[in-house]
This record gives sequence, C-alpha cells and structure tokens, in this order.
Amino acid sequence: MPVVWVLAASVLFGTTGTARQLGLPDADPAVVGALRLAVGGLLLGLLALPRLLRLRGSGARTPGRVALLLAVGAAGVVAYQPTFFAGVGANSVPVGTLVALGSAPVFTGLLAWALQRRRPAGRWFACTAVAVLGVVLLSGLLDGAAAREVSVGGLLASLGAGLAYAVYTLAVKGLLDRGWDTAASVGAVFGLAGLLSVVELPLLGGGPPSSPAAVAAVVWLGVMTVTVAYLLFARGLQRLPAATVATITLAEPVTAAVLGVLLLGEAMSVHALVGAGLLVLALALLGLPGRRRRARGVVPAGAAAGEPPL
Repeated sequence: MPVVWVLAASVLFGTTGTARQLGLPDADPAVVGALRLAVGGLLLGLLALPRLLRLRGSGARTPGRVALLLAVGAAGVVAYQPTFFAGVGANSVPVGTLVALGSAPVFTGLLAWALQRRRPAGRWFACTAVAVLGVVLLSGLLDGAAAREVSVGGLLASLGAGLAYAVYTLAVKGLLDRGWDTAASVGAVFGLAGLLSVVELPLLGGGPPSSPAAVAAVVWLGVMTVTVAYLLFARGLQRLPAATVATITLAEPVTAAVLGVLLLGEAMSVHALVGAGLLVLALALLGLPGRRRRARGVVPAGAAAGEPPL
C-alpha cells in the first residue's frame, strides 16, 4: 500500500502541467506556482492546525532540530517552484523536466546516505538508473531536442529544483521519524511555505484568477496536486525510505505524457513509449517486497528510525 499511495500522489503531480495549460495558459509560471502553493499549502496548514495545537497543549517541546526541519523544509518547497520554471524556461520543457525530475531521486538518496547514514539498497540504485533512462527517452531528447544549444544556467536551475525537492522530502521524513503524523508533518512544512507564497505573490505581480477556467485550475492545482497529493505522499514516506519515494515519483512524467496525448493532442514517439515502459518496469520492481526490508532502512509506521543528524 505505501507504494500505491506514492504512485497516486505522483499521478496527481503529473496533472499539474495539463491543468495549467487548460486553465491558465498565458499566466506567468512563477505566479501559477505561487498561487498553487498558497492555496494548497495554507489548506494543508489549516488541516494540520488541530494536531499542531494538541502537540503544543500537551507540553511537547519544539527542539531546535525540529524547528530547523520546519524552516529547511518550507524553504525547499518555496525554492522548488522558481528553480523548476527557470530551468524549463531557459532550455525547454523536456530538458528542464528531465534534469529536475531525474536528479531529484539521486539527490535524495545521496543526502539521506550522507545525513542519516542510510545507504540505499542495491535494488534502489538499479531501479533508479532504469527509471532515469526512461525519463530521458520520455523527454524526447533522443528525438532531436538535444541538438540545439543548452543553457548551463538553465541546467543549474533544474538541478537546484531537484535538490530543493530532496531537501523538503527529507525534512518531512525527519518529522515523521520523530513521531509526527502525516497531516502534522506536511501541514506544518507546507503551511509555512504557503504563508511565504502569499507574501511572495504581490512581488511577482500576481493576483486572484479572473475567469471560471482559471479559478478551476487554481483550485485543482492547490487542492488536488498539493493538499491531497502531499498527504498521500507523506503517508507513503512514513513507511518507505525517502530515496525510494523519490524514485517512485518519477511516475509523474508518465502521467503528464499520457494526459498530453489524451487532452492536449500531443503525440508520443517510439522513444517516449519505450521510456514510459522502462519507468513502469522500474517502479514495479521497486515496489516488490524485499526479503530484508528492515535491514535496508524501511521504518514501520509509528516507529522512529533514530535521530538523523539533520
């Protein structure tokens, strides 16, 4: 079930581009990202507020490391939006998405290894390599998109997005490992990020959506691709290693590609179809139960994995 929860979250993540294209095609991507985070993040924070107040009322302390996790996690959530869109804008949607999504599980696995002394399982390395290859094929790079000049600054921005993803994933995982439930963990991190986005919106020149289609798009983006998706994401993260979760979310580009074909009239090349098949194969293999799960760092729900250094 944890794999299914993360896959469901990834499917919702994958609707982001299509929803924006259908409802907000001419809006500044940075403004769309801030609106999405303001709506979804604040809603997550409101849902988590009773739990957070109970934690405070019970006399539970907020040690420095927990406060650091909250601050770092919120910063990672906020940083992901502009770096992702900057990378896409500087190069292209395929290249920017490839670098951001392809680097995220690698950064997550390496950071978890360095900070928490949890070396990813050998199967993770193999499945991640196959999944990244699938993303390369799915992106269209082998269909001629790589022939034009690639911006180094854009590549760095996309790598920054992958790193930001890894940072907030590990921050939420750190709160879960300290006994926080899923709603409190993602609600605190994303609620704080939502407040930061509300402050950021006027600086970006953004305002409320002005048409029914735009309102529907913002509601979908905020409620479904942030609030619902990250509750599912955190529920899976509670039972799976962060590196494994990051690799499973590579199902997002498959969803985006399928929706592009069905709703936006886009075509899928043979390379893209093979890439989608490789992604599905890698995720299926990653979801198979292992013989030594506990030894490889998977923590049962409610059990702490020790105090990670972050």
